[in-house]
Order: sequence, then structure tokens, then C-alpha cells
Amino acid sequence: MSDREFKKLLARYDYKLPPDCIASTPASLRDSAKLMVYNRRDGSITDAVFRDLPKFLPKGALLVFNETKVVPARLALTKSTGGAVRILFIDLKGKRFRVLADRAINANDVLFFNDKPAFRVCDREGSYHVLTPVCRMNLKNFLERYGDAPLPPYIKNSPLTKTERRRCYQTVFAKTPGSIAAPTASLHFTTGLLRKLKKSGIETVLITLHVGLGTFAPLKPENFEKQSLHEEEFSISAAAARAINKALRDGRPIIAVGTTTLRALESVAHSTRLRRVDAHGNMKKLSGKTSLFIREGYNFRIADGIITNFHVQRSSILMLVSAFAGREHILKLYRRAIKKDYRFFSFGDGMLIL
Repeated sequence: MSDREFKKLLARYDYKLPPDCIASTPASLRDSAKLMVYNRRDGSITDAVFRDLPKFLPKGALLVFNETKVVPARLALTKSTGGAVRILFIDLKGKRFRVLADRAINANDVLFFNDKPAFRVCDREGSYHVLTPVCRMNLKNFLERYGDAPLPPYIKNSPLTKTERRRCYQTVFAKTPGSIAAPTASLHFTTGLLRKLKKSGIETVLITLHVGLGTFAPLKPENFEKQSLHEEEFSISAAAARAINKALRDGRPIIAVGTTTLRALESVAHSTRLRRVDAHGNMKKLSGKTSLFIREGYNFRIADGIITNFHVQRSSILMLVSAFAGREHILKLYRRAIKKDYRFFSFGDGMLIL
């Protein structure tokens, strides 16, 4: 793909967004955010409030959520020279951790936390540095105690305190640590709204996809040439697979809550249709890594609808929702949202596409 072709392709997913449309804080109450409802069959558009979601969901629908938990993966450290450096941990497993640093650091530098040696810079991999702990530690536990929530790069100078960031950038049902970004469509849900869904006869099920930094990474020509994106780990329990398969057999609508959930479902359905059993006919846990790149022309196999936010220009996520609802329709809805003062991106308002 030539540079000209690449730029022309990205330009198809561009739109003008006034800076004040980018939400730097969440709605005062999670489910008080706005909700735009778009019906693909008749083209109708409804403006609502997120807490009224049950009124717009099809009867007997199954909502599938991503229960990944955001690790507070940003850490303030000090170099041996006394200079401050903020580190974002990309890898959370093993003994060597890839990180991004907001200041220059060099091989063999020792980084300090609370005046004690904590990490050594041992390598460089492209734009990443590789750190090893100076002393024995469980990184996830260390970050849970001392780290900060890694808000997206487009949220500048957030007024939220460290405690508020960790609370607001986490879903109410977060369970399995592993993400460095939140499944933001789920941030609108409250325990009260979940109870309301249950009373309305809406079934819910949890799966896991750990969101990586790649969700914010600019697209490159090789993404289109290889038809793949960054890898992310996913897991669908046997119980969740049974619930999804039953909904498929019964012909009930399946609504993916968020693009991460949709990507996990389609990654499995792409090859297994979610039906994987052992020799005794018992449903098996489905897990693995996905690099699935969903864009225009993709044939969706599982989801009948999606709950999502308003996404960044020229991004793979915008391409995904455009594949689901049509690029021209999505861009038209985005222009409408801007005129009606919807808030965009991670802390912004929501959209239900049916």
C-alpha cells in the first residue's frame, strides 16, 4: 500500500471534532450520560439517557460485557540524577516489563521509588524500554498499591484526583486484572442499572478481553496489508459460552457491550462459532489471543447490536463500528452528536446500535 493510498483510506474515517466535545471527566452519575439509539433497519434515531437503556433493548436480549479490570499501570519514579520520570507499564507478566517513559532513560539506569531502587533499565525495543525489578516483587500487586490509572492520551490535564481516576476509569463489575485501558462503553453501567436490566428480562453474561495500548496506537499501512491489529488476550468461560450458544439457538438478540467485547466474540466465532466441547460433550473454556482487524466488508457472526461510545478519528475502533453500521451512517450520526452536544471518547456519552 502506497503512502498516498494509506492517507486516502484514513481520510475516509476522519471528522472535525471541536476540542470541547472531548470529555475529561465522566458524567456526574454514570448512567446519567446521554444515549443515542440508532436502528439500522428503519434508520430511526432517538436521544435518550443511558439509564433508560432497558426500554430500547429487544425482548429476550443477551448483553455480553467485558469484565477485565484496569491495572493502575502508570507509576511515578525518580532517576538516579534526581529527575522525575513517569512510566507506563505495557507488559504485566513475566520478569521483564516493556514500558513507555515520558522522559529519556538509558540502559543500566536505576529507577527509584520512595528513594529506594526499584527497577533497572536493561534494554530498548523500538519506542519501548525494558525494565527488570531490582528486588523480588509482584508487579500487579505493586501497581495496585502505588500506581495511577492510565487515562487515554487525548484526556489532557484531567481535573480528577488520583483516587477519582482509579474509581472512574473502572467498571462496576471489573474482576480480572490485565488491562491498561478500560472497556469504556461499560463505564456507563451502575449496579442499579444492572438490576433494572434483570427485572426487564434482559440476561447478562461476562467474558474477558484485556485491553492493550494498541487500542490507542495510530494505524499503519502494515495493519491493512496483513489485515491484523495488535494482539489482545481473551477468555470466554464455559458458562458464558453456554449462555451465548443458547441465545444463538433460540434466535435471541445478542448485544455486545463495547468494541472489546465484540472483538472477542467475533474472534472466537470466526473459527469455532463458539461451540467447542470436550469428548463428553461438555462446553470448554475458550481463550487465546486475537489480532482481528474488523473493517468494512466484515461478516459479523454473533452480535445483533452493540453499545459503544463515540470514537477517535482515523482509529481501528471507528472502523469497527463503521463495519457494523456503515461508515456514512456513523459519520452522519457523529456530526449529529456534535450538534447536539454529546460528549466524545472514553468518558463521553454512549450509543446503542441495533
